[in-house]
Amino acid sequence: MSGSNLSDVSAAAAPPPEAGSAQPLGLTVHSLPPAGAAVAAAQKSRHARWKMLGLLLVCAAPVIASYLTYYVVRPEGRRNYGELVQPQRPMPDLVTTSLDGQTASLRALKDQWLLVSVAPGACDAACQNHLYLQRQLRESLGKEKDRLDWIWLVTDDAPPPAAMAPGLRQATVLRVDAAQLAQWLQPASGHALSEHLYVVDPMGNWMMRFPAGMDAPAAAKAKRDLDRLLRASASWDTAGRAEKP
Repeated sequence: MSGSNLSDVSAAAAPPPEAGSAQPLGLTVHSLPPAGAAVAAAQKSRHARWKMLGLLLVCAAPVIASYLTYYVVRPEGRRNYGELVQPQRPMPDLVTTSLDGQTASLRALKDQWLLVSVAPGACDAACQNHLYLQRQLRESLGKEKDRLDWIWLVTDDAPPPAAMAPGLRQATVLRVDAAQLAQWLQPASGHALSEHLYVVDPMGNWMMRFPAGMDAPAAAKAKRDLDRLLRASASWDTAGRAEKP
């Protein structure tokens, strides 16, 4: 019998492999879990994060936009008359006393734009002229004037002249400690605190100082600054203060 015939017989006579025996050359393929659920969960999580970020941006956008409009987006050739205070200085928690003796905190003035002057109570002719220009600046804003409070901070115990009382009806007059106030508001180099007008935003930040020695032409330039500030903040600032609960 030839070799090839012997091989065929041997192969035919060999018993079949037992069930479960090792198959060294066999490959077992397991099915993978469906990927759709995992992908959907990841997309949902990303969507939630973007939604939260969008909500935060929407809430902050009016304030950010108004400050960008004033501080950054300035057409070529347009300049501020007032000096911007950078960084801005938050309002301190100073004790104030009204002319009738009522005490409060300086921070009670927040939530309104403030136009602030500083002077002793005796208020000489220069002081009175300063207060007059301050009042005229506010009145010149027309219907927007209710968004700006006229503030006179008195730095001593002297009573204001009685003749000034009628002209101060629209003003908020408060006594403050001069040394503590000087830690917040500061004059330009070579000038006194009483020579300037100061602008404070509704968040309580001192953010602008008008030059010393203001006269009527200079007041017109200051008005343009105030107009721009009020227009830039119109989307989020309203007249009056929110009532405390």
